[in-house]
Amino acid sequence: MQYSNSLNWFRRAARIAALLAAIVVVVGAWVRLTDAGLGCPDWPGCYGHLHPAQVLDRLADANAAFPSRPFEYQKALHEMVHRYIASTLGLLILALAGFAWWNRRDPSQPKVLPAVLVGLVCVQGALGAFTVTLLLKPLIVTLHLLGGLSTLGLLWWLSLAPARRDAKAAERPVRRLAVIAFAALVVQLMLGGWTSTNYAAVACPDFPTCQGQWLPQTEFSTAFALSHGPGIDYAGGVLAQPARTAIHFSHRIGALVVGSLLLLLSLSAWRRAQNGAVRLAAVAVAAAVGLQWLIGMSLIWRGFPLWLGTSHNAGAVLLLLATLTLLRQLWPATSAIRFSSADGRRQSARPLR
Repeated sequence: MQYSNSLNWFRRAARIAALLAAIVVVVGAWVRLTDAGLGCPDWPGCYGHLHPAQVLDRLADANAAFPSRPFEYQKALHEMVHRYIASTLGLLILALAGFAWWNRRDPSQPKVLPAVLVGLVCVQGALGAFTVTLLLKPLIVTLHLLGGLSTLGLLWWLSLAPARRDAKAAERPVRRLAVIAFAALVVQLMLGGWTSTNYAAVACPDFPTCQGQWLPQTEFSTAFALSHGPGIDYAGGVLAQPARTAIHFSHRIGALVVGSLLLLLSLSAWRRAQNGAVRLAAVAVAAAVGLQWLIGMSLIWRGFPLWLGTSHNAGAVLLLLATLTLLRQLWPATSAIRFSSADGRRQSARPLR
């Protein structure tokens, strides 16, 4: 099937937006790892200004307005760079939604997901504000991260053309496994965000053991508490060491389980694949799992350097994109009706909305 030029341009724009969303997620991780999440204690500006350099001219006033958060130029710059990129992404998503509405007469044009993305961007803006005003509350920061990954995933899905073939019976069990593996990956991403926002990454400074033990002392009763009361400053974390160990240890176990499940999915997709696109996506998933495992182990062995911590988040992005690509290739195309622009007669089409 030949897609219209307008839909091809829409997919190209969605792919550009997805790449920008990936940058937003990775830069957001860099902001967290440099402890710059409260580099600007207000929102959407920074100490009442659009750029941190403007604050330098009124430094005394800025520090008087926020006495508990003295101005630090580098941290403020890190935070504002993230906001600038996120704002650009929001404008691009609005443009995509506008294009989808303008091209709404084309039955193959996705309409629902662009509208969902606009709503998601609004929610992300609110979560960004709450991240600052609620002083890095782990629940809010984790939801903000998941919102960013959801935005990335939806944009990437829109950028991928559906498989131009009927689903083969041999691939149906693989599709069920793919859905299960993707759901498990989502849970693992949530757990990774919880580990980061609770400053639990360094709770186990060795690998494969944790604190020199296979079963370290843990405290699960407080490890996954969603709130610890009003007005708490969560910068640096508030949990005791056993609770942070419980979070880190859970993330390790999750990485083993989910990674093994994705490798099983990759192998099954390779064996049952009906074309080369599915095999290529399966290889990408396996490679992303291996890379993420390698980064995770190296992160601990090398003492948690900033560049590896940021790379671990980038690895999660690659794993998400690879898994979504495999899902897109495995998913059966749904029948639709497209009208010929020449004579108005119905033509068979197989877009996936």
